[in-house]
Amino acid sequence: MIQISSQRIEKRGSSIGVGTSTILVGRSSACINMTVVADKIRREYRAEMTLAAGMIATLATADRTQGKEQQVNFRDRLRARWLRSESMLCVGLDPDEQRLPAHLAGRSDAIARFCIEIVDATAPWVCAFKPQIAYFAAAGAEEQLEQVMAHIREHHSDIPVVLDAKRGDIGSTAALYAREAFERYGADAVTVNPYLGFDSIEPFLAWSRRGVILLCRTSNAGGADLQGQRLAAGEMLYERVARLAAGPWNTSGQIGLVVGATFPAELARVRELVGDLPLLVPGIGAQGGDVDATVAAGIAADGYGMMINSSRAILYASDGEDFALAAGAAARATLSAIRSARQSARPETP
Repeated sequence: MIQISSQRIEKRGSSIGVGTSTILVGRSSACINMTVVADKIRREYRAEMTLAAGMIATLATADRTQGKEQQVNFRDRLRARWLRSESMLCVGLDPDEQRLPAHLAGRSDAIARFCIEIVDATAPWVCAFKPQIAYFAAAGAEEQLEQVMAHIREHHSDIPVVLDAKRGDIGSTAALYAREAFERYGADAVTVNPYLGFDSIEPFLAWSRRGVILLCRTSNAGGADLQGQRLAAGEMLYERVARLAAGPWNTSGQIGLVVGATFPAELARVRELVGDLPLLVPGIGAQGGDVDATVAAGIAADGYGMMINSSRAILYASDGEDFALAAGAAARATLSAIRSARQSARPETP
């Protein structure tokens, strides 16, 4: 008996795994020319590995450009991560140069090293990462952001990355912002300001498998200056954005919304309007949003539905050489609080 088996080849992001082939040769009472058997095994093994190498080469050169995007869309990736990690925690990567640990001072790659260690320490507890582009751009560290994104794709390829850029401009410029987010940085989703109207977000939606996360009811107090204004039709402006996002604007099926944890009543209203659309929810931790109120207001029917972001409370849990260890502990504690709130809000959810 000869059995040749191979595990399937899998690709996530830029990480490709090839299962180890196994070859088993069983004994038989019949006289077998083992040289012939060995030659056959070698030929079949070489053919199998040649096929694997060809598939690897094809996969390695595919996607990350428009028209050749990742085969799994943002919402499917996010849902898979929710289920796998049982987490709705999103860790924001906001590397403030003035708050980096002293032992990283003077390093040309200090921002990248800080973020990569945070990523590795918190990855087991998160459903997503959210780098804020301004912290990198202000420091002239865009190439370090590329390094961080590449590290996540290589070492934590099942975790979606939302680039927090809050872009908003006319169509031709928006198309370039979309290329920056999805091609240069390889983000799974990007935050976008919708207040220039549909033609300003349409270039992002053209990347049909990437997420477009629209500002809706933001966590800052001043957001009410515009978002809380009542329109002639009787609805609030943020409600109008929510309805458009869940309806005619969602041509790709990949739109989500930013809704702050600091306003749980508005968060509950948005959830009522948009069904199971994913919500990026900043405002817990340093901004003071309440975890229990946030989860109760924003949880979807399936028991998930949110990326609840915490940045400073996790990133700067320690300013010493143990910063990554402390960040991991803070992330785990935050996730524990979210899970407890989820169980209270949806006791029937496993």
